[in-house]
Amino acid sequence: MSSMTKSTYQDFVHRHFAFLFISACLLSAVALSHLFGSIMVQRVVTEAMIRIVIVVGIYIFTGNSGIISFGSVTFMAIAAYATGWQTCCEILKPITMSGLPPILRDHSYPVYVSAATSVGLAALVAFITGLILMRLGGLAASISTLAILFILNVGYSNWETVTMGTASMVGLPTYITPWIALAAALVAILFAWLFQNSARGVLLRASRADEVAAAACGVSLYWSRLIAFTLSGAVMGLAGVLSAHFLGTVSINSYFLKLTFLALAMLVVGGMKSLSGAVVGVVVVSTIVDVFRRLEAGVSLGEATVSLPAGTQELVLAGVMIIILMFRKDGLMGGKEFRLPRDSAMTAGHSLNKEED
Repeated sequence: MSSMTKSTYQDFVHRHFAFLFISACLLSAVALSHLFGSIMVQRVVTEAMIRIVIVVGIYIFTGNSGIISFGSVTFMAIAAYATGWQTCCEILKPITMSGLPPILRDHSYPVYVSAATSVGLAALVAFITGLILMRLGGLAASISTLAILFILNVGYSNWETVTMGTASMVGLPTYITPWIALAAALVAILFAWLFQNSARGVLLRASRADEVAAAACGVSLYWSRLIAFTLSGAVMGLAGVLSAHFLGTVSINSYFLKLTFLALAMLVVGGMKSLSGAVVGVVVVSTIVDVFRRLEAGVSLGEATVSLPAGTQELVLAGVMIIILMFRKDGLMGGKEFRLPRDSAMTAGHSLNKEED
């Protein structure tokens, strides 16, 4: 290997180490679960990959803009129902969803075609709503995204001839495996990584640090936020498709406040200012939720079965969040990406020299 080629390779690894490291860890987790894990372990891993897509989708907008989006789950619901309409059993649709247009009611479509069109629909709706909402800023923008979530929930809950109201749409093909979920997670992470390192992403993070100064320097806050919001909607749509075809059912109650606040908790715990923090938050919170969910269901100790009271996992998760925010207000990753050990040492040395000066 020539010195120039070696230098180019080292520079590539240096600049994209966080993405490469996260990808390698996720690939290793799925491979180990496939080789040594039970069906239950593989299911847990698949759920974790889907949650990574959800949290990364929220991070693309919230992490880069600094505006907390309470309505990102809206686009999950839109894509989940869209793929359900296209792939649900043809025998059931005329009976349970008679209000669908004939092109959906009387036909079914391949799963990958339905996935692509559903993600595209979620991105389109995000773009259209973003044209209005992204003119707002700060708390007003956050509350407006929450309003969008409530509008969709009320609309879909009462649109019985199309969405079956609050009942569950069943009969969807369940084709999501750990490997498919991993591929989707890597795609979501790749898009998030490319965006945050693009010119628009850098400008958007500049506005997060100081909105007034960024605007004074000519940064277009509106268009940068709109692009991030649209991309976030597309990734959330991908998460909606994954969840629908992982469970085989779609219910509007699954895409509301509980999922919203769980996803935001994961982002806050890991640190909403970095992609690494988003992924770490999913791993930590998913582990806590899964462990205490099992303890609530009951654990056999000899001839006795011991179980924790219902709701323990929510209390523990709330306590963990409080402790983390008390000692690390920017989350576990502190707003930083994973770095090579040499880079970390050089950064620490640079900071020490700066303090001595």
